[in-house]
Amino acid sequence: MCGIFAYLNYNATRERRHIVELLFNGLRRLEHRGYDSAGISIDADPCRAPVTVSSGAVLPSPPPLVFRQEGKIENLVSSFDHEAVVVELDLELSFTSNAGIAHTRWATHGEPSPINSHPQTSGEGNEFLVVHNGIITNYMDLNETLLKYGFHFESDTDTEVIPKLAKFVHDILNEDLGSDGGDKQVVPFTQIMMDVMRQLEGAYALICKSPYYPNELVACKRGSPHLLGVKETGDMRTDINVESDLSAEGHHGKPKEYYLASDANAIVEHTRRVLVIEDNEVVHMNDGAVHIFKFDSDKSRRLLRPASVQRGLSTLEMEVEQIRKGNFEHFMQKEIHEQPDSLTRTMRGRLIRGGEQKAKGILLGGLKDHLKTIRRRRRILFIGCGTSYNAALAAIPVVEELSGIPVTMEIANDFLDRQGPIYREDTAIFVSQSGETADTLQALEYAKSNGALCIGITNTVGSAIARGTHLWHPPKCRM
Repeated sequence: MCGIFAYLNYNATRERRHIVELLFNGLRRLEHRGYDSAGISIDADPCRAPVTVSSGAVLPSPPPLVFRQEGKIENLVSSFDHEAVVVELDLELSFTSNAGIAHTRWATHGEPSPINSHPQTSGEGNEFLVVHNGIITNYMDLNETLLKYGFHFESDTDTEVIPKLAKFVHDILNEDLGSDGGDKQVVPFTQIMMDVMRQLEGAYALICKSPYYPNELVACKRGSPHLLGVKETGDMRTDINVESDLSAEGHHGKPKEYYLASDANAIVEHTRRVLVIEDNEVVHMNDGAVHIFKFDSDKSRRLLRPASVQRGLSTLEMEVEQIRKGNFEHFMQKEIHEQPDSLTRTMRGRLIRGGEQKAKGILLGGLKDHLKTIRRRRRILFIGCGTSYNAALAAIPVVEELSGIPVTMEIANDFLDRQGPIYREDTAIFVSQSGETADTLQALEYAKSNGALCIGITNTVGSAIARGTHLWHPPKCRM
């Protein structure tokens, strides 16, 4: 699965060298997901005057710089170091605000190569840049449409249609509103991305940046994991207030740093304060504030002011040591050797020792209120993918023996493809290490729509699968 990472500093002076190294380290924290190429995009040197590119577009800031390479992240680092010397890139240059995006790619459309790596671009001038985790299933239809409007495609990826579609929407909307595309942008960045989302089919988590909207990032999600980490000096604002007056806290606010990633591993070393982005949410970072909008999939609607959402931040329940490989050669070896400790941590607080007046037992907080219901169900159905499927398969004999209820096992995507039978009398248990597995998530929605009692087993508190089950109890206080 591809990995995405982004960093935006606001009113916090950082050298370009620091920003680049931070992006590289973010990608290193995602190596365990598997990849065959990587890339980053950072801001070019600031320019006070608008920039005109050969296509005739007038950009309020210079085109972002893009660096891509196949192979390991260290290949990208070496390539960047070489290119930085060739173009005399000033790594000591400081930025008060800068938006950088990064990506590790696992090839699905097109072979591993720099041209197929992310960030993918809208074309000359890098007017829109996108990093993407997931698959766009209707990319061929979009490709054909954009070709008719004069766009040229360089890569074999499904992702390239996204930035080109963003440019197409941007040009059309600004033309409709009489904008000259210069210093003042009439069309909000979020509206452009929402119009793009209305055309996309499939699963995705993506981050978009553009020189038309300097020091801004937009993140969108549908079916793929996406998190936002927030770091602020002084007292942390505990709620992300999407309706706050930016004139008071925007241009003169406290220094802030934002981190976007497809995995908490890339965020926890910077901050534990996170927002788990929900499906069909659009998150906009601008002027030291975060705005969250709920996406409306109705293609006939064009929202000038989309519905905003106020959300609380939560706290990551993981340690920095968990994301490090330590003395092991690779992460799989690390996970194998950590199994005894992992089992101990899993059972901690759940085993009741008993005593003179108390019997020994097991306490599973999420299940205790539903045990009677589960006992009355006609069967238990485990659903998962990959190693989660194998783990559940190994547990079936034990669960069946202890419960006295028939237990079956399903691979999530196969179960969805054939629309497997599931009823109100069933208990469906969804197993996922990350809690964000796309096929398992879709199977969860399918089971809920058919009335089954849905339970999740996952390593990640607050993940999409955890929140989507009937046993999820959100925190009572806003953190």
